[in-house]
Amino acid sequence: MQNILKKLIPDALKIIIVGCGKVGRALTEKLSMEGHDITIIDRRMNLVQELSNKYDVMGMVGNGASYSVQREAGVENTDLIIAVTGSDELNLLCCTIARKVGKCAAIARVRHHDYSAELSYLRIQLGLSLIINPELEAAREIARLLRLPSALSINSFARGHAEMVKFKIPQDSKLDGMKISALGQELGKNILVCAVEHGGSLMIPDGSFILQARDEVSFVATPRNSQTFFRNIGLETKQIRSTMIIGGGKSSYYLAAQLLGMGVDVKIIEISRERCEELTMLLPDATIICGDGSDEDLLKEEGIDQIESFVPLTGIDEENILLTLYAKRIPDIKVVTKINRITFNDVIDNLELGSVVYPRYITAEMIIGYVRAMQNSIGSNIETLYHIFDGRAEAIEFHVEASSPVIGIPLKDLPTKDNLLITCINRNGQILIPRGQDSIQMGDTVVIVTTHTGFRDIGDIIR
Repeated sequence: MQNILKKLIPDALKIIIVGCGKVGRALTEKLSMEGHDITIIDRRMNLVQELSNKYDVMGMVGNGASYSVQREAGVENTDLIIAVTGSDELNLLCCTIARKVGKCAAIARVRHHDYSAELSYLRIQLGLSLIINPELEAAREIARLLRLPSALSINSFARGHAEMVKFKIPQDSKLDGMKISALGQELGKNILVCAVEHGGSLMIPDGSFILQARDEVSFVATPRNSQTFFRNIGLETKQIRSTMIIGGGKSSYYLAAQLLGMGVDVKIIEISRERCEELTMLLPDATIICGDGSDEDLLKEEGIDQIESFVPLTGIDEENILLTLYAKRIPDIKVVTKINRITFNDVIDNLELGSVVYPRYITAEMIIGYVRAMQNSIGSNIETLYHIFDGRAEAIEFHVEASSPVIGIPLKDLPTKDNLLITCINRNGQILIPRGQDSIQMGDTVVIVTTHTGFRDIGDIIR
């Protein structure tokens, strides 16, 4: 199948992925589906064999930072190397060697907080295209969700000036039975509904679509207008003021640091005494409790029924899920669940966990957006890419260049493809919710939502 895709995509890239863990697996799956020529490298023979057979990619067993291993993998003719092993230093070394030998683009995963303030410096000095910290990005996503508790997910665009918010319409809501066109007139003139999951089916709706209770709805707006819209429909809009985090790993540190900066009271429960002492030094304004966060008596003793939000960030998905189900019995509490490995999406959806964050997919989306931008040389660049609604749709932000074929045409006259919506235009920091008479201009960034896949240029939206 991959060979067929490569024939259909003549400008497919040659990519080396070093590391076959959670992120490496997600990248291999996504990038091979997009038709790229993938070679994976890992010391663990069983993982290399498994992924090679499953995704029809080349596999090598060895040290990805070895000059000879990289040469054997074809680094001299490679377009991009992605290093996502469990070691930050190994990832940086892999990319540095590849840049010297093959002069290819390079992306490294760097996770430790010692490097978090130096990522920009490291990227520039080592000549890397991207340095990605999955735990930091996951923490940022969780912090956004705690700012707007009624949201199931929030994706950020236009450098934070616009966002795509997903929520579920509750029973007895004023939205139940309302047409989207009426919603815009009565409740949300400055928002645009861009996707609805109704009865298990996903659609890009028009103004005649009728919303119903329990629909999952995504809309685009500025952060301020998102809050106004939620107030108009009777949903909670106040930022949470206290949170309890279970587990003291990297994600917990990054999240706590952000929440403390937002004025939120933070309590972390961590079982390792050594890690508790380290967190006490790193986060002097947080309350650090040494204990088992899965102990119901301890949770009650530490006031779980009094806090406004609960975030299980242990390294065990099953434990995070069980803790979420326990916490959701408490009225009016906001719960966010981090899931690293489990892929039973249908089962997870049926549990109704609420807001779920997948760090590996956050990393994969950032890299896929960069890969598509590498392939494109027409009239725009991909700024941001998200897979939404379990990967059934994409939200992509393009930066529009002078040569783009969409410039200057009123949107009502632009022959766009079906199942696609232009949701937002960022013009010099001003966010426009587009209407038919508006047009795209050079220098804009434009957000589109579509059930199509593989868009690399804003011109791809045209029929």
